[in-house]
Amino acid sequence: MRVAIISDVHNNETNLKKVLDFCAREKIETIICCGDLASQETLDFLNDNFTGVIHYTFGNMDNDQLKNFESVGKYKNTTIYQSVGGTELDGHKIAFVHYPNVATELCKTGMYEFVFYGHTHKPWTEKIGNCTMLNPGNVTGDFYPPTFAVWDTKNNNFELKRIHELK
Repeated sequence: MRVAIISDVHNNETNLKKVLDFCAREKIETIICCGDLASQETLDFLNDNFTGVIHYTFGNMDNDQLKNFESVGKYKNTTIYQSVGGTELDGHKIAFVHYPNVATELCKTGMYEFVFYGHTHKPWTEKIGNCTMLNPGNVTGDFYPPTFAVWDTKNNNFELKRIHELK
């Protein structure tokens, strides 16, 4: 299975559409979003343009409309988590959050093989114990060029994708 990991969209539907078109071409059926879609409209855009499974946790820029969901809520094809999301994909136990300090603490618990996070807009990966912590960068293109990550769960290979290089 291949999974797209995104963060910090900040209502940039143009770049988000490029990511979603890539996902359609590459037959990616799962997206993990580490926060900061920033509005109900962008959440709707994501759901209207992606038919697969979406896991989404809130970031600091997600407005009050989004924060009205229950701690774990279902909205269209998205499962929404208030602060920390977690699931198992192809036998890998993962967590995803917005904040790097929370991601670090989750890695240190030893409960997860992978923890994904956002907030800094900077693509980054590091190993803490047996846990790989990864930031896919940002979709919006603020502070750093717009990027996202693709994870192949079969071989645990991660690829950083530059959105402006997508066709």
